[in-house]
Amino acid sequence: MNIKKEWENALKNRDCEKLLELFDDYVDSIEDEETLRKELERLKEVALECEDPYELAHEIGHVYAHLDDVEGGIELYRRLVEKNKDDPEEYATALYYLADAYEHFGKPEKAVEVYEKLLKHEEEVLKNEREIALTLANLAVSYDELGETEKAIELMERAREMFEKLNDEKNLMISLLDLAHFHYELGNYEAAEAIIKEILRSPRDDEIEINAKLIEAEIRAGKGDYGKAFKALRDALVKAIDVGDEVFEVVFETLVDFIEGLFNEGAYEAVAKNMDAFAELFEDDTAYFFRAIAELARWKANEEGAKERFDELHSKVENEELRAILDEWKRPRLGFEL
Repeated sequence: MNIKKEWENALKNRDCEKLLELFDDYVDSIEDEETLRKELERLKEVALECEDPYELAHEIGHVYAHLDDVEGGIELYRRLVEKNKDDPEEYATALYYLADAYEHFGKPEKAVEVYEKLLKHEEEVLKNEREIALTLANLAVSYDELGETEKAIELMERAREMFEKLNDEKNLMISLLDLAHFHYELGNYEAAEAIIKEILRSPRDDEIEINAKLIEAEIRAGKGDYGKAFKALRDALVKAIDVGDEVFEVVFETLVDFIEGLFNEGAYEAVAKNMDAFAELFEDDTAYFFRAIAELARWKANEEGAKERFDELHSKVENEELRAILDEWKRPRLGFEL
């Protein structure tokens, strides 16, 4: 059976799992936008009948976003809210996913509106303290994205107190991570540092520790202590190596972004003196990548012989993505000077 027939059968039978399974391949097979939009509208009608429609709604929303029509995807979430308004539990779930969709697709002001409505529903109808705390935390993150970081701190403190009362250790640690980041954003480095120390004193899972170290690196960099910032990033990377590829990639990208920021600031000495600590963690060409970064920093600082050493190390980096980073960074920066 070809994919078109499988798709039509799945639509006819309201087989949501099969539609999810076929989704990427079928959408990729559609060549014109008009046909794609018609299929998405048909799919939205079926999604409304799914027992758990939100994963399918997420996929639909991403396609609409690709078509520069975020509202086309959001509309499905709004219809799910309306459909479930007479079921208190399902209504709360639908409101959560609507708020999450607004946040995911870059509309934090709308996310705040929906989270506020959800919070009121939870406080007045459901009265589940854990769900109230989670909504407070989500609301805080949305306010932070709007630049209202002081409001975010106030809400996250309420969430933290509730998680502590509920003995919800993991969400307590996550709320503390967010509080540390919020304080960092406001330049309250001492407050942020104190929270990170509190997190690292407690028993914790690896991902909590990794995120704490990433925020610690932000704080150290904000205070201009690049050596300690690199140490925190190295600690996070070492831990991430054992956790899994996805977490490792996040930490590695954070490290690369941090190094790029230092190049842009002209902080070449800080880069050059800290790369060996990362190179020694790897046995593949990633080690050459970090040593090449050090020589690139020395080259940009006009150290004699650094260009030749960089070229030699660059030639040993076989990973195309890593080579591309080096090639991008070695280009002269254009700008105006007085």
